[in-house]
Amino acid sequence: MTAQWTFVLCDALAKVHPTRDPRPAAAETRFQAFLGEPASFQLAYRPPVGAGPLQVRVEGAAADLVAVSSVDLVPCSLLAFPEHDDGYEFDEPGQYPDVLRPIPSGETSVRPGEWSALWFDVTTTDSARAGSHDLTVVLSSPDGAELHRQPVTVELTRVELPPLDIVSSHWMHLDSLADHYGVDVFSEEHWTLVDRFMASAAEMGATSLLTPVWTPPLDTAVGSYRTVVQLVDITATDDGYRFGFDKLRRWLELCRRNGITGVEVAHLFTQWGAKATPGIVVGDQRVFGWDVEATDPQYRTLMEALLPALQAVLDEEWDREHVVFHISDEPSGEEGLASYLAAKAVVADLLKGWTLVDALSEHSFWTSGAVPLPVVATDHVEPFLAERPERLWVYYCVSQNKDVANRFIGMPSARNRAIGHQLFASGVDGFLHWGFNFWYTQYAVKRVDPFTETAAGGAFPSGDPFIVYPGTDGTPWPSLRHRVFAQAMWDHRALQAVRTAHGADVALDLIDPDRTLRFNRPVLDPDHYYQARQRMAAQLTLKSST
Repeated sequence: MTAQWTFVLCDALAKVHPTRDPRPAAAETRFQAFLGEPASFQLAYRPPVGAGPLQVRVEGAAADLVAVSSVDLVPCSLLAFPEHDDGYEFDEPGQYPDVLRPIPSGETSVRPGEWSALWFDVTTTDSARAGSHDLTVVLSSPDGAELHRQPVTVELTRVELPPLDIVSSHWMHLDSLADHYGVDVFSEEHWTLVDRFMASAAEMGATSLLTPVWTPPLDTAVGSYRTVVQLVDITATDDGYRFGFDKLRRWLELCRRNGITGVEVAHLFTQWGAKATPGIVVGDQRVFGWDVEATDPQYRTLMEALLPALQAVLDEEWDREHVVFHISDEPSGEEGLASYLAAKAVVADLLKGWTLVDALSEHSFWTSGAVPLPVVATDHVEPFLAERPERLWVYYCVSQNKDVANRFIGMPSARNRAIGHQLFASGVDGFLHWGFNFWYTQYAVKRVDPFTETAAGGAFPSGDPFIVYPGTDGTPWPSLRHRVFAQAMWDHRALQAVRTAHGADVALDLIDPDRTLRFNRPVLDPDHYYQARQRMAAQLTLKSST
């Protein structure tokens, strides 16, 4: 029976497809991590016809540091747009690996005759537990008969890395949590979900989250509204407005507890042109929205009262240097610039002394002075790097589907991990992604089950709208892409530490000795990232021992 099973040890950048033989880990690959970082690997297996569930356990002195997940498949209707580049691993509709489903019982079902994989994370924050650990993964049938014993060595270094020194912004959608799990917004059940998914975002390397002071006017069909997730209570009075900030303070406390250092106030105007106001609720009625123009005097009156009160709370609770405001997302064209400037003029005087940040692609929006801190698409960033703003962030999303790094399910994991090296080499100040958990079709027209619909109803390449799944017990289940993006952020942190210890040139030599790395040239060779990490660890281990 044992001979009918096939097992292959794989690194964390492999994607194990049901009908393709998996890429084995190279003999020289070292499963290595820093304090607090998971050292991850996979064990692929193909069972014979008629095989039952698979039982897994780990032996060794560090077995208690190991968490095991099953790499589950999800249906992907759109993996890549027509005429895509050659940097995709999969481009045809089908079932593909993405969900990391925890298996605390140590048992998982199998698909006879098809490849599957188990994912292993080995983690410690205790320097006394660091070192080289020999583990053995033991796979058995339900009757206890051993099928395979796989020796694995992991290296957990004693080096503690500095915090990420750039902004890593991800937009967590609170309405997705309430809508998917069927709980009331800001009920205790909802707050528990917010806390758990915020922790998952931080685990992925997020340092900043969109804060729904009012329901963010994003990815919403014109004339429609998403579930209200407004953190600030607003009451109309004879003298103007009264505000309640209890829910905002609770949000900020969760940010503190989960290590989120950045606060992004939701956009003050609608997306793609800044023509209307957000759907702000006063009392229990929606008073602003698509039917109220951006320049309506009523909105200015509200902002004259709300923004100073909000800023007072933020000054009390947070470091202003880590707070940003948004005017409108992704303005474009001459008409877009005119409407953006008109909207900005409504609140510009009320935002003096605060940082304004917006995503855009057109260089003219920055040169015009409209956006002081631009967030530029990675496929449009070269002019900004040549004529560099004082501060610069980058982003990618659905449109960045050619020649640049991204994290679509159809792309190889190395294309996801590339962003850490690129952010460091370019010296930009931040990264932003819109889709941490957008479990809707395009424009939030209807809800989707992310386990069965990964492409927002066919609008975006599978994986673009979200990087985390809603576990059945109310806990976030990470994706392969979640884990790999985290590795990219750990790469950045390690390079920061090398730069501090040995200088910027030494750090760059580890990843880009020829100084040719660009956003439109992601390295797709998985071995590059493992070899670069070994060089980083060697430099930092040398430093820590001297």
